[in-house]
Amino acid sequence: MTTAVPTVNAAFLLDGTGNIAAWNSACEHLLGFTASAVIGEPLGALLIGTDPQDSRERWQGLAENDGHTSRVVLRHADGGTVNAELTLQPQTGLDGTTRTWVAAINNVHDDATPESVLVGRTPLARVVDVLPGTFYALNRDGRFVLWNRNHERITGLTPEETGATNALELFDLQTRPMIAEHIRRVFENNEEVLLEADVIARSGHETPMLLCGSRIDCNGGQYLFGMGLDISELRRQQSALRLRERALHAANNGIVITRIEGTDCPIEYVNPAFERISGYAAFEVIGRDSRFMAAPGMDTNERARVHDAIAARQAINVVFRNLRKNGELFWNDLSITPVLDEHGDATHFIGIIMDVTATKQRTAHLEHEVNHDALTGLANRNLLWDRLEQALHLSQRQKSLVAVVLIDLNNFKAINDSFGHEAGDVVLKVVARRLQASVRDSDTVARLSGDEFVLVLVNQPSLRFTLRMIERLRQGLNQPVSFMHKEIAVGASLGVSVYPHDGVTAADLIRAADVAMYHAKATGRDEVHFFSTDMKSTTEARQELDSGMSHAIERNELFVLYQPSIDARSGRVKCFEALLRWRHPVHGVLLPSSFLQEAEENGRIVQFGSWVLDQACLFLADLKTFGVVDVPVTVNVSAREYGQQDFVSGLASRLVQYGLAPDSLQIELREETLIRNPGQVRDLAGQLRQLGLTLSVDEFGHGMSDLGFLRELFVGQLKLAKEAVHAIADDPDGGEGSTMARTLIDIGHNLKMPVIGEAVETRAQMDFLTSHGCDALQGMLFGEPMAPELAREMVRDRMPA
Repeated sequence: MTTAVPTVNAAFLLDGTGNIAAWNSACEHLLGFTASAVIGEPLGALLIGTDPQDSRERWQGLAENDGHTSRVVLRHADGGTVNAELTLQPQTGLDGTTRTWVAAINNVHDDATPESVLVGRTPLARVVDVLPGTFYALNRDGRFVLWNRNHERITGLTPEETGATNALELFDLQTRPMIAEHIRRVFENNEEVLLEADVIARSGHETPMLLCGSRIDCNGGQYLFGMGLDISELRRQQSALRLRERALHAANNGIVITRIEGTDCPIEYVNPAFERISGYAAFEVIGRDSRFMAAPGMDTNERARVHDAIAARQAINVVFRNLRKNGELFWNDLSITPVLDEHGDATHFIGIIMDVTATKQRTAHLEHEVNHDALTGLANRNLLWDRLEQALHLSQRQKSLVAVVLIDLNNFKAINDSFGHEAGDVVLKVVARRLQASVRDSDTVARLSGDEFVLVLVNQPSLRFTLRMIERLRQGLNQPVSFMHKEIAVGASLGVSVYPHDGVTAADLIRAADVAMYHAKATGRDEVHFFSTDMKSTTEARQELDSGMSHAIERNELFVLYQPSIDARSGRVKCFEALLRWRHPVHGVLLPSSFLQEAEENGRIVQFGSWVLDQACLFLADLKTFGVVDVPVTVNVSAREYGQQDFVSGLASRLVQYGLAPDSLQIELREETLIRNPGQVRDLAGQLRQLGLTLSVDEFGHGMSDLGFLRELFVGQLKLAKEAVHAIADDPDGGEGSTMARTLIDIGHNLKMPVIGEAVETRAQMDFLTSHGCDALQGMLFGEPMAPELAREMVRDRMPA
């Protein structure tokens, strides 16, 4: 600090009105006025820029600012000026009233005085109270001899209490030895010290402080001058950071933090889970680019997406394969998110790594079980439909033929009866191997059911080529099968349909091959029959059926029954399925299987479906009048129905017309119809979701193989295929047929979709489905489809009291 000039002792006395009452020699030396010249004059006479009439007002302003320093320009006797600072201190009498004022002149300077000198002359007392933290001075005894207001605020002590306090008393007993040691080092070693400690206020409140101090020699003595900063907020931030760091370390998923350096992203941090998943220790990967674990030549599309997202500083989620340190491949579900700085610029990326290898393997295993026959390993019905659809699409582009061959083993029941079911299984496996050996890799061999097999022969250049392939198949099938040193004769009847001659859809071709197979089987010999148009049913009965359908609605011959789905846990009615019936004037009550296929072909299914939707909405409105609003109705619709342009808008209009909530109506599609036109189904699902309606999938496990497509549709519930439920054995844990049902339930739950067991007819089926987590059950075991009045009563009876 710059040494003050001697004129700092200049002082004079003012009376209560602001007139000069006494004048010392230092003032005379500084300003050139003698005492006789100024005593009795107002203070304003010394102040440049103050008119005589303003002297009193200027005096009052200075007096009200007592104790504070004002910068003034004073008049010199020789006509010059003196720049200085003026401080007024009131002097009170015994009665407590202010009678006089002491005016002290300090920091005299001229315009040429350097700014550093002026600042250096600032009194210490003026500085310490504006410091952001605490300020203090300790003597060798550890007592406070100087402090600022912040020190009083932090400690809660009055000035008198602070002056009588030893610094050690502000800390707890465990901390005092450390504080005493730091004070000793300052005084004895002249060290500068810095430490963190909690200061305890008089109230007991603890304030974490960053304290510093050093020794200063003053007036022959030595003192510790120091400061303290409240680091409460810093402590909270540090605690939050430690919590986040512990969370990162404790996370089960691997976490990687990388910085951004141009196109590279070198790793700065990995957590223990990353080390466990990758096999690399942290020190082995820090500084390396995060792409070093990429599996060469694999998942190039996903890696290109990651590259583009990083370049655009965008978040992304991908699933691809990486390499562990030991060279093992693993599936990595990777989520990358940019980390922004205070300016909004991306400086780092954080990556979350999930090792989903086990899930992938489990899903692949489940998909294989769903799509393959457990006994022979051949494609099952699900995969058959998928492969056949693909073959038809390819054939359309290549203008080639596709042959569908349906094979039924002759006298297979006799084999089981004569040699036992074990022998029958051996025959099925041998036939499966022979069929696979007789076709190309591009062809498909599937086991349809029991002793029925289907071949899909793709890219057939001519019917003659197809006939030669089938003849080789027939000859191979006619070879006996060895079992337990016995020869079992095997024969088969084959029906063949060819695209595009016998049909343009998978269903048409399977149906045509089935008709041809039965014609071959009717001969009683191991023959091959190709489908022909004269095999089609053109009976008068069919024409009569078609004629009757045209008047069924206007004659009030149609009616709807409702079959309940029961919640597997609570036993309450979860929903109803609307089932159409036709009260035919000649044939009596007809089930849908008797006329809907024909209605689908002639287009009357659209009219029938619209009528069923109206009846379902009337039923829901009736339930609503009785206070039942949480039991939806499911209506099964065909591709021809939802293909109508006004189908979805018609649903919306009905909801408004009948005053129904969107979730009270569920639209159900058969699984096999989903893959016929995936684009149309995807659009329908999106519109239904936007409208608030639930999409239900019927016959799950019967004709679908793309589970990812199901997830895209946001399906609300899955109904198990009837074949899967019927296949459940009386001893479900030992029955082979139960595997399909259990697998389908697991897949549904993995997709996070409720699963309903349909066509439940036995107690064993119910117990099996319930024990394996099926969410709801439907079937004759719980009651036949019922009229609206009975359905309404059933809901009311099962409502909680």
